[in-house]
Amino acid sequence: MKRMRNVKIVATLGPASDDYDMIRALHEAGADVFRLNMSHGSHDEIAKKHAIIRQVEQDTGSSIAILADLQGPKLRVGVFAGDSEMLEEGAKFRLDLDTADGDSSRVCLPHPEIFAALEVGKSLLVNDGKIRLQVEDCGPDYANCVVIAGGVISNRKGVNVPDVELPLAALSEKDRADLEFTAKLGVDWMALSFVQRPADVEEARQLVKGRAAILSKIEKPNAVERFDAILAASDGIMVARGDLGVELPVQNVPPIQKRLVRKCRNAAKPVIVATQMLESMIESPMPTRAEVSDVATAIYEGADAVMLSAESAAGSYPIEAVTTMDRVAAEVEQDPTYTQIIEASRTANRGSVADGIVAAAREIAETTNIKAICCFTQSGTTALLVSRERPRVPIIALTPLSGTARRLALSWGCYCVITPTMDRFKGAVVSAAKAALEGGFGTVEDQIVVTAGVPFNVTGTTNILRVAPCDERLIFATDPE
Repeated sequence: MKRMRNVKIVATLGPASDDYDMIRALHEAGADVFRLNMSHGSHDEIAKKHAIIRQVEQDTGSSIAILADLQGPKLRVGVFAGDSEMLEEGAKFRLDLDTADGDSSRVCLPHPEIFAALEVGKSLLVNDGKIRLQVEDCGPDYANCVVIAGGVISNRKGVNVPDVELPLAALSEKDRADLEFTAKLGVDWMALSFVQRPADVEEARQLVKGRAAILSKIEKPNAVERFDAILAASDGIMVARGDLGVELPVQNVPPIQKRLVRKCRNAAKPVIVATQMLESMIESPMPTRAEVSDVATAIYEGADAVMLSAESAAGSYPIEAVTTMDRVAAEVEQDPTYTQIIEASRTANRGSVADGIVAAAREIAETTNIKAICCFTQSGTTALLVSRERPRVPIIALTPLSGTARRLALSWGCYCVITPTMDRFKGAVVSAAKAALEGGFGTVEDQIVVTAGVPFNVTGTTNILRVAPCDERLIFATDPE
């Protein structure tokens, strides 16, 4: 399905979007990737959604990526005798391992690993940071705190510990079970929550065993500090601004977002900007002006994808939310300022023959009347390198592997086409010309740029570039062999 934009849209599925008609409508409205949130729903429900997406893919002839988002460890307080309590600023409050119901002076925090890592002066945030506690005294089974920011605390509210590295693995037992289930099911991307270190990503990669690409969610200060190493270990990144905004001062999040997006682009790895992008559209058919500007900012920064969470999963207007994102993206990308910003942020990457080939393809496409860059790719690497260049013309990624095509559905500008396995470059050029014509990217009078690696079907061999006509007869006339 040809889009009128390059940035991709990720839509989360949930109670508001769990049947064939709605999922197909979301795809036709603009959703390129569907997110399955493993925090909600049974394995049977997840399998049902997965099957529907694959049916929509088959019925529309599209390549659709499916992203399984693992829950990660959930740190929560226990329960209160009266279900909730009011904590006043300046009051004393204790967290401990006692499972008795809590009151205004204490509550259970059933996570000894938190107490093991705490130090005097560190902060604990409860209920998305609405309540802030500072540690005055702590031991292996307790923390005596003072309330810095008060409010109502209720049963099982979440806890964040922003100042310390917790001795917790990114994968809980539930996550391991969900990972294996979704990997067998055939998802394309696996998103990891609670990433603190590169080792968390490597652990997941060993468990995935190549069945899905690994996407690391950056939602903790430790992950920001170690971002370069985490990026190197990952196949893609999600800037999870909700948790970042809880654990860091909110004013720090926009520059972090900009910095991480640029680093991902330089590494030729897709990056999603997520959380609260069109939050008001959960209940309203119209977004706020600030939300539209937020989506536009992520696109101007060069993000590969923008994501809807509750807006499409549980909101009253899921199709309108996707349509709004689609329209904002199309409008931004038509702005001359967008092209100036994207091209000004491009960095020279000349580390390999493949880097030189894709840079040359972009240069040729932008200085002549070329309609598309067609790249043959086995693993997806060539298409990612072309995507990094952010060319002004469409990118047609041709691959014999449906898994590669689906993973590339997350990457900026990639229009994915499944082709037969190639063994000769002439056949590849003919297939590229057909794809350009059938996709509506050009006519028989137009030209395309074709990149490929010889020998074919070997990862990492991009070494050839050709300018070719879209007219198949001219290809044979000029290259009879």
